[in-house]
Amino acid sequence: MAEEKETVRIGRREVTITRPDKVLFPDDGITKRDLVGYYRRIAKWIIPHIEDRPLTLERYPDGIAEHRIIQKSASDYYPEWVETATVQKKGGTVKHPICNDEATLAYLANQASITPHIWLSKKDAPGTPDQLVFDLDPSTDDFEPVRETAAALRQMLEGRDLPSFLKTSGSRGLHIVVPLKPKATYGSVHRLAHRLAEELVAASPKTRTLEFAKKDRGDRVFIDVNRNAYAQTYAAAYAVRARPGAPVSLPVDWSALRDRGLRPDGFRLNNVLELLASRADPWASFRKSAVLLRE
Repeated sequence: MAEEKETVRIGRREVTITRPDKVLFPDDGITKRDLVGYYRRIAKWIIPHIEDRPLTLERYPDGIAEHRIIQKSASDYYPEWVETATVQKKGGTVKHPICNDEATLAYLANQASITPHIWLSKKDAPGTPDQLVFDLDPSTDDFEPVRETAAALRQMLEGRDLPSFLKTSGSRGLHIVVPLKPKATYGSVHRLAHRLAEELVAASPKTRTLEFAKKDRGDRVFIDVNRNAYAQTYAAAYAVRARPGAPVSLPVDWSALRDRGLRPDGFRLNNVLELLASRADPWASFRKSAVLLRE
């Protein structure tokens, strides 16, 4: 029996969707066709946040309940129009996929790439990040300490004239991102992030921690700054996460912290586009707000 396929034309490209009715989210009935459709419709929103960045793809060819593939290297079978970037790694190089257009986004979604994870730097300057990231990860289902920690972090950053932008992780916590001019090294950015996280923990050691091991965190919010290192990644804004309900990592205004209904996984593949049509982009000034860090 021939494998079911659909071919869609996107600009000058033709993208074949294989097994479009394959269910990727079994609890929700969300298919590969649905995933490709979401990424096509969200393209104008997500591409500014992923373009020219080396990607690591989180793939689930048999659905999110089955085996996960973390793919850094672009496959040899990719069509020639899928861009790549070769970057240094310890002992060699890696050729990462790059996604700068809707066709590539659809092609990668057809590979059951549910979540694109991005570098904090771009392909032409891989050693100089243009953002600094704090990942607030709760140890319990109580979201209030995460909300309080995010508000305190924003206040701390404002006191140092550092702009900050908020997004849900689409998983359990929140991401706070500081846009940077790509001049400082990863080492400098990581040191700054760690110093700020230490201050944040010192202000409330009973509710916050820098302990990496889950067994050592207790009920505290883990302030993860480990993304701020060469070749580390985090889930892109507007990316779908591989969790029941197909939650989306969504940029939100800081005022969202006052909404007691805010949840890190509250925005879903099936409702995000309607929301975007009715609100302004809370990250519209993200790149214009970039600041220069001194070594």
